[in-house]
Amino acid sequence: MLGPITILLACQLAGELTVRVLALPVPGPVLGMLLLFAGLLARGGVPRPVADVTGGLLRNLSLLFVPAGVGVMAHLGRLSDEALPIAAAVVGSTVLTIAVTAWVMAALLKRGRKDPEA
Repeated sequence: MLGPITILLACQLAGELTVRVLALPVPGPVLGMLLLFAGLLARGGVPRPVADVTGGLLRNLSLLFVPAGVGVMAHLGRLSDEALPIAAAVVGSTVLTIAVTAWVMAALLKRGRKDPEA
């Protein structure tokens, strides 16, 4: 179990270091995940020990949300003071996401009709 966790944390560390050194506008863990994905593609699959450890992490993923929930409860007063901007951001980003998704889907459907062999 130690080896696969070391692989996961090494990829995250490599992503963090790369982002900080190159000043990239991407979260380090996201770049680390891409590095892990590239490594798994180059290897040709997911090693069984890594699959077992990541499966265990995914099965217990809900436990990782407990600290975030505690943080929300600790700042409940601030959240209530800024409820309107937070609600506007949530609703606005949701509407924008739906609009962009619809636009991309329409473009892909239109492209599919023009090129039936693709």
